[in-house]
Amino acid sequence: MPFAAINADPETRQYYYPSLLTSAETDALIDEARKELISEGIGFLAVERKSDGALIGGAGLSRPGPEVPGNFPLEIGWILGRSYWRQGYATEASYRCFDFAWDELQIDQLIGYTSSINLPSRRVMEKIGMVQVIGADFDDTTVPPGHVLRPHVLYRIARPG
Repeated sequence: MPFAAINADPETRQYYYPSLLTSAETDALIDEARKELISEGIGFLAVERKSDGALIGGAGLSRPGPEVPGNFPLEIGWILGRSYWRQGYATEASYRCFDFAWDELQIDQLIGYTSSINLPSRRVMEKIGMVQVIGADFDDTTVPPGHVLRPHVLYRIARPG
């Protein structure tokens, strides 16, 4: 499944703003991820299914944007094509991101955030051991005021040990 198809699927992108991306916007997103990998050593990578190498989505680490309150070093995130949901892929990709963050980057914590109504991603964050930071809810200023996706919740996980 091409990454552009994932980003053009209304159900997959229902909790993202802007919701749907064109092929050109997806290409720009990929170019930005490449630049971040080269300059920062972090970024979002393709997630492929081991059994056949099929592209099923993306996951990785990035620097939180200015809309995120606080001073957190990195965020974890993912997006998977709809046909790959509820199969453990987001969990597995997240654990690989944790390994890289803890072992290679030697950072002490990661955050994740999503729109308050994005229960599937919130469940993944809880499953992988992240805890909601009470009192840290925020409005994502990249989303228009009054939009249902503007209220966000923040999750955190500390480096083990």
